[in-house]
Amino acid sequence: MGVTYKYFGAPDGATAARVPISMRPEELGGDELGQGLYTKVKPETMAAMVLTGIEGIPPAKVPPLELVVLHPDYAVVRLPASVVEPLRNANEESLGAAAFIWSTVPDRRGPRDAFVIYRMLHEWQDFARRCQESGHQLYCLVWP
Repeated sequence: MGVTYKYFGAPDGATAARVPISMRPEELGGDELGQGLYTKVKPETMAAMVLTGIEGIPPAKVPPLELVVLHPDYAVVRLPASVVEPLRNANEESLGAAAFIWSTVPDRRGPRDAFVIYRMLHEWQDFARRCQESGHQLYCLVWP
């Protein structure tokens, strides 16, 4: 079946760590920020997409994400401010450039069409802004 990634907002790591315990993965989406974002795109890929395309950092230099919970059935990671801030503050031109740049990166998985990537970045940007308005940080739940 493959791995599914659920991006969600939480006020802190302790709250984010309780999300998988309080709800089964298929029931997630009850956070205060709406349904969150379900995707097949890994948080590492999302971080690289933002940092490579918007900040100009080479893919090999993208820092690791912060692990909040590692459980045999799931993991929760926090996307650091170094990823969320540029995403949240990017203008249309930056998002378009990031989508184009990421669509040309060789030897990687995920969407290749620049417009699909652009729409995805926009969706993440909107969600990151809602997180900030709610005083939340951006997390990702990973489960098989």
